[in-house]
Amino acid sequence: MAGTDKQREMIAEGPAVVLVEPQLGENIGMVARAMANFGLAELRLVAPRDGWPNPKAEAAASGAVHVLERAVLFDSVADALADCAYVVATTARQREGFKTVLGPVEAAGRLRAAHRQEQKGAILFGRERFGLYNEEVGLADDIVTFPVNPAFASLNLAQAVLLMSYEWMKSGAEEGEALPFAGPDFAPAPKEELFGLLGQLEQALESRGYFRPPERKPVQVENYRALFTRAGFSVEEIRVLRGIISSLDRFSPSNPRGAGSPGDDPRRASAGGKRTRKKSGA
Repeated sequence: MAGTDKQREMIAEGPAVVLVEPQLGENIGMVARAMANFGLAELRLVAPRDGWPNPKAEAAASGAVHVLERAVLFDSVADALADCAYVVATTARQREGFKTVLGPVEAAGRLRAAHRQEQKGAILFGRERFGLYNEEVGLADDIVTFPVNPAFASLNLAQAVLLMSYEWMKSGAEEGEALPFAGPDFAPAPKEELFGLLGQLEQALESRGYFRPPERKPVQVENYRALFTRAGFSVEEIRVLRGIISSLDRFSPSNPRGAGSPGDDPRRASAGGKRTRKKSGA
């Protein structure tokens, strides 16, 4: 399965994910996959419509079998939350009452704080069609809702679980996001490297008559300098760009790389504007 690595330790901790009367086995399987992606493993099912276990769930889980195998059935929401110290209930619509409404980032932070204090946490998700009843929301400590398009706030069950699972995983990173791998660490180039690139570019453009009419040259130079200075190139990136400019300066479709040295053609000028000639051999 793409993206899986059986040689690495499987993260399996954190709050329970409680699904209230989920309808389809496929939905449960996709929830299990979302949980496994971000290190959650405890799935609690309250009266699933099609019973449990459900073979369609395993097919949709894409390998997250360890979540499905640990799934526990409950007859009521109260039973599913009985051992929990902190519970957030997800909802897409405004509720009457005195519950604090949190975004997913803050809710995940509170769940993480409870976890660090060895207090059991849970995230409560409602039915696919209409969510949670008010009395079920009343069993939670806080409400969590997502910053979605107010004109189209419909998330499917697996999407909602994925969002909360992602925020849970992210809340455990001490410094930034705990990504499985990182790109190269490029330090910004010193200005002298950038100035060298700009000088080389100006010479190459000058030799090809880019600055037309001549009185527009200051504006054109200012424009491309603004473009290149905004990017924050590294030394390595500047060297790539200079190599590109050098290649464009030395070769052309009429005189490609394999057709001989640029010095063979006395009509061609280098980036510095000086004509080059091939030295005759002895």
